Amino acid sequence: MNTWIRVIILNLFFAGLSVAALAQPDGMARIEGGTFMPFYSSTEDSITVDPFYLDKFAVTNAEFLEFVKANPEWRRSNVKSVFAEDGYLKHWAGDLDLGSDAEKIKNSPVTNVSWFAARAYAQWRGKRLPTLYEWEYVASASHDKPLASRDKEFVQKVLDWYSRPNPETLPRVGQGKPNVHGVYDMHGLIWEWVQDFNTVFISGESRGDQGELKQFYCAAGSSAASETDKENYAAFLRFAFRGSLEADYSVGNLGFRCAKDNQ
Repeated sequence: MNTWIRVIILNLFFAGLSVAALAQPDGMARIEGGTFMPFYSSTEDSITVDPFYLDKFAVTNAEFLEFVKANPEWRRSNVKSVFAEDGYLKHWAGDLDLGSDAEKIKNSPVTNVSWFAARAYAQWRGKRLPTLYEWEYVASASHDKPLASRDKEFVQKVLDWYSRPNPETLPRVGQGKPNVHGVYDMHGLIWEWVQDFNTVFISGESRGDQGELKQFYCAAGSSAASETDKENYAAFLRFAFRGSLEADYSVGNLGFRCAKDNQ
């Protein structure tokens, strides 16, 4: 083969690799998008999610430490009370100190962070928080099915996690199997902030709510519920939890991961 032709072919090949590398942000999975029926929405129609990127793992303590080092206003002693309540990063020993268990928790998901702090971190990384529907779409996938909300085994595993107490020290991210999108720990590790968490309105007090929702409020009742109720109950717990949050809350089992538009 002519030398110049070889050079051209090699250049095209490596150019293609470069474009592919640029198209796939590091540490993120490309979510192809699709249509699903969320448990709660303002419409009875199915929801279409456009393609986007999502972090494969939840943000860790070590990664958030990098953020507060570069952004002093988000350190525990500096953060404004309007942006985070008193429990913000309370599991750390200090502003820039993960404590004596630093090696143990550095790769665990960061928790005790407010929505404001999570959003600021995402923006610092050139990303954003996933929307509620983006998160729910990815979370509906099991390791072998893109939509597993009717998979009894998958739903039961999610419910089993919801019924367990939180461990004193959270495991590191990425220990289990990824789902079909290549994303880890959507269930079984922490709850996660979403961009529009405050669009969830579940009061449980209005007359209209009572008839539709009262069957879900007692966890013990789920064992006697139909299989369809169990499928809904797992999603209901997430929506009910989000509906209880305010943007400055810092909760010991609540963290986040970042998303990015498909460009």
